[in-house]
Amino acid sequence: MARDVSDSTPIESRDELVAWVAAGEKPAGEWRLGTEHEKVPFRIADASPVPYEGERGIRALLENLRREDGWAPIHDHEAIIGLVDESGGGAISLEPGGQFELSGAPVATLHETAAELDAHLRSVRRAAEPLGMGFLTLGMSPLWTRAQTPMMPKSRYRIMRAYMPKVGGLGLDMMLRTATVQVNLDFASEADMVRKLRVSLALQPLATALFANSPFTDGRPNGNLSQRSEIWRDTDPHRTGMFPEAFAEGFGYEAYVDWVLDVPMYFVKRGETYHDVAGASFRDLLAGRLAALPGERATRSDWANHVSTVFPEVRLKRYLEMRGADVGPPAMIAALSAFWVGLLYHGPALDAAWDLVRDWSAEERERMRADVPRLALDTPIHGRTLRDVARDTLALSREGLRARGLRDEAGRDETGYLDPLDAIAESGRTQAHVLLDRFHGPWGGSVEPAFRECVF
Repeated sequence: MARDVSDSTPIESRDELVAWVAAGEKPAGEWRLGTEHEKVPFRIADASPVPYEGERGIRALLENLRREDGWAPIHDHEAIIGLVDESGGGAISLEPGGQFELSGAPVATLHETAAELDAHLRSVRRAAEPLGMGFLTLGMSPLWTRAQTPMMPKSRYRIMRAYMPKVGGLGLDMMLRTATVQVNLDFASEADMVRKLRVSLALQPLATALFANSPFTDGRPNGNLSQRSEIWRDTDPHRTGMFPEAFAEGFGYEAYVDWVLDVPMYFVKRGETYHDVAGASFRDLLAGRLAALPGERATRSDWANHVSTVFPEVRLKRYLEMRGADVGPPAMIAALSAFWVGLLYHGPALDAAWDLVRDWSAEERERMRADVPRLALDTPIHGRTLRDVARDTLALSREGLRARGLRDEAGRDETGYLDPLDAIAESGRTQAHVLLDRFHGPWGGSVEPAFRECVF
């Protein structure tokens, strides 16, 4: 999320929160996709982390990029913490450990999102080159310890950093050392949202498997293929996970709002000040009885900001966010969006995907989620493996993309963006497997070659 929302309109009732979510509904002809990805910056000279301040720090990178693209700055007090394209809708923000995030503009086709990514990476390289800075295509920083990783000057991150160790063992690693790719997708109605949410939640571990790309921590193999995914399992049980409530009979906007209302808050923002209310109840703020801010009542900003602090494997805002994948090189970033667009934006593909997963029990889904960081496509599910499921779902996604019939200037449709995933499903070998082979082979037991080979 590039910046916290500012809308001081008071919220008078729970029904307004439900209406806020429902306002995301769009007819199919207006559905868009927005691709987001994070990337870990490093010093090319010595593979060290990049601090915020200094002549060659993250702030200098943002200033260079601001001059490069002409985007407007986003500030937290005196610190520039992001950039926004006020004409096109894209934005750049900083994750807590300096991970550089592009939140892509909502676009109609995968061709557009691929072109946006290409243009962004060209701009970032031009801005970073004079600073001696590069960016990793890995789902987790492979070398630096948590203590060696710098913290960016965003007020909300200071609150989260103090709270995370109280609710999980690896929340600070999530904040400081991981990098993801996700796609944001629309829904037409409450029923359409529920159907898409259930299918994508059930299949999110499959995305984790296909995109597994974080096998190193502190300079050595960590025992997982997606350590980023494993970290999320020990971050905060109140706001993460497979969200089994979505599969309950009668689930819809109201049930989701009730779940979010019961997730503990991090902060309340008033003006430029972030008030630390970590662990407090949004229901108390809604009723004007929040102990830390007596008499304050909830606003639309408070709700939008609170919704941004829940982290299930698929998150509902006014659109659906697919959150299960490690970041990878550009072709894999485009592939993530292609996979979900093909499945969720074509009715027959979505129906067939539901048929694949509808008989999986909550216990099976949870067990799959627990196993997938280590086993990836070898993870068992309902008498099969995720590799089997991958072949089926990729075929469905490909058919969905083919049915869209959206071609680029060379006449190519969108199905080609799935090719890297087809290769992984066919071989059963993820990006993480390839990296581990490099580590035990030509890299000679060192992760430092990743800073030359695994870069944007």
